[in-house]
Formats: sequence, structure tokens, C-alpha cells
Amino acid sequence: MLRSLFSGITGLRAHQTMMDVTGNNIANVNTAGYKASQSVFEDTLSQMLTAAGAPQNGKAGTNPAQVGLGVRVAAVNTNFNQGAPQNTGRSTDLMINGDGFFVVRNGGENLYTRAGSFSFDANGVLGNADGGVVQGWMAGPGGVLNTNATPTDVKLAVGTLLPPTETTKMTVAGNLPADSTTATTTPITMSETVFDPQGNKISLTLSFTKVDPTHWDVTASDGTTTTTATNLAFNADGSGPATPSTISFAAGALSGITIDLSGVTSFAGSTTAGIQSQNGSALGELQSFTISPDGTLIGVFSNGNKQALAQIAMASFNNPPGLEKAGGSMYRSTVNSGIPQLGTAGSGGRGGLQGGSLEMSNVDLAQEFTNLIIAQRGFQANSKVITTSDQLLNDLVNMKQ
Repeated sequence: MLRSLFSGITGLRAHQTMMDVTGNNIANVNTAGYKASQSVFEDTLSQMLTAAGAPQNGKAGTNPAQVGLGVRVAAVNTNFNQGAPQNTGRSTDLMINGDGFFVVRNGGENLYTRAGSFSFDANGVLGNADGGVVQGWMAGPGGVLNTNATPTDVKLAVGTLLPPTETTKMTVAGNLPADSTTATTTPITMSETVFDPQGNKISLTLSFTKVDPTHWDVTASDGTTTTTATNLAFNADGSGPATPSTISFAAGALSGITIDLSGVTSFAGSTTAGIQSQNGSALGELQSFTISPDGTLIGVFSNGNKQALAQIAMASFNNPPGLEKAGGSMYRSTVNSGIPQLGTAGSGGRGGLQGGSLEMSNVDLAQEFTNLIIAQRGFQANSKVITTSDQLLNDLVNMKQ
């Protein structure tokens, strides 16, 4: 039987595989996070007709004479080049700018994906369309994240509360007018809402009364208790910081609150002194959230505070093309992909996250259509080899007639 007949068959099989790969790429041209594949051919073992001969006795050497036995598919490689972004406007849609994969728990197995189309389910668990659960780290008290721990399910429960914070510090800054007369000066008052350990609101009023050209009395009141804390002294030129630069009250609801006065001055002119900030807050209910480029889910609460709630985990591999496709735009680690290196987005060579966008397929349609032509012509050429070999065999059989 002619060797060319079998070579032609291997050519048909190889180019059929090339068509399969190309067709799959075109089918997934709009699949978020899809990475195109490429078929690689190599020749098979060749049959030796004549071995190579060494030069000797004045004769030149001879080259080996071999006849190839066809072609085979050596590999189907995955192209992990970055895909183009597509804006979706959904806050839970995430795109990786750079290398890395999302970690998704599917049953008892962790899989990896570039498709960041996620959403929260009825239990507040962040997952994908197939029910896989996104992995990351949940924040502890105070929004503390431990990214060295083992990742768990990312969950953002409805009704999440932020405990109240007791006011322990208040900052006052601005100018007290040095050119006001001591006898007729009306106390300069300012008010601010502060909070006790249970989150109850307390209206705190501070009053500054001029005593002499460089001294002011400071009085604090919570509505029921009024305390004059100290005599506030400035330099002769009215500059600060005042002495003392911080004061504390020990009476009633004001107990434990330290007031920072280091930013107060006493120059002639306008009155600008006022309460700049206080560090307490009431009980807060989760209103919304944002996802930062490093994958941190930041909750926005009704009391105006923000706090980290969770952080999405990312995985990187030494050899991403060594990953095994597991369906559903997922990949599974193999012995040749390397062990997944878990970490946060934007660290360890991992790309940052872009919210409200998805990474589109990196399939190049122009290249795929060209591959279609190449595969078709290759298939046709190999089929001609088979039909020509058949004609030769037919001629050989007909010689007996």
C-alpha cells in the first residue's frame, strides 16, 4: 500500500483538528474572558530508506534518505494576551488589567477564570453565572484584612451593620479675635454632635471667653453639665500653638473626650475658630459598596463612614498555558501550570481590577478567517493526495487486465 495514502489521511486528521480549533475560537468570539487557541503541527517519524554514510577512502559522504509518514497535531496552545475591555456599568463586573485569575470555588475544587461577571445571590454570596463562589478574605472587626489566611467565600450580607464609635477626640482650629475687648466680649460658641459608647447623640457646645489680651477661658456643656476646663494661653503675638494644646473634660457625658486646640490662634481680625472634626459615629447600616483596584469591597454606611468588608483573592501561575480548560470559562491547575500563587490584585505581578467592565475574548477574527482558508486548502490538498494515490493503486490493479 502506498505510504502517501496514509500520509494523506494524517493530513486530513490534522487539518480537521485545525478546523475544530478555529471553529471553537470563532464560536467564542463574544465570550467574556475567553482565550484563543492555536493548533501546532509537527511531522511524524520518517521511514529510513538509506542511512547516512561517512566520507571514506576518497569518497564523499552520503546523506540519509527518508520518507515522511505524515503529520500530527503536536499541541493546541492557549493565547493569554489581554482582551479588550467592555463597559457594562454593573458594579460587580470585574476585569483584570494584566496577569492573574479570579479564584472560584466549584463544589470542593478551586477553579480559575478571567471572566469577571459576578453577582450577589440571595444569601449575599458573590458568585458567577454557574454558581461558583468567588474566593477572598473577609474583614474582621474594624475592617482589618488578613490576606495571609486561607481564602474563603466572599459574602456581603444584606443588613450589615457598623457598630457605633464613641467620640474620644475632637479638633478645633481657626482664629479667636485678639482685638475684642475683655469687658464686653460675647463668648464665642460652637456646637458639634458627639456620640457615647452606645451611639447615642450628645450635643456638645464649646464656649471661648476672653480673659485678658493673651488668655481665653474654655467652657464645655452637654446640655446638663457645664465645665470650665482651663485657661487657654497664647503667645504675645497671638500665635499658637495654644497652651495647653489639648484639653480633656471629666464631667458627665464629656468624660473621655480630648479636644485638640493646637490649630487655634489669637490674632486681631475675624473670628474663624470652629470644630473641624470628631471621631465618633452612630450605628451605621450598609447602603452601598465599591470595589477598589486591589479587589477590596468597601462598604458605605448610613452614618457616613466607609469600611473594608472583604477582599477578592487573585491567583497567578508560572505557566498559564499549562492550565487545563474545565468549561464555563474556567481553568484547572495541572502539573505543568505550577502551583497557584494566591495574593491581592496589583501585587506579585498580578494585574489590577477595573470595576464595571468585562474582559472580552482575545479572538482575532481576521486571523481566524485566514486560518479557515489555510485549513480548508490543507484539507483539500491532502484529499487530492488520497485520490491520486487511489488512482495509482487502481492503475496498478488494472495492469493485470
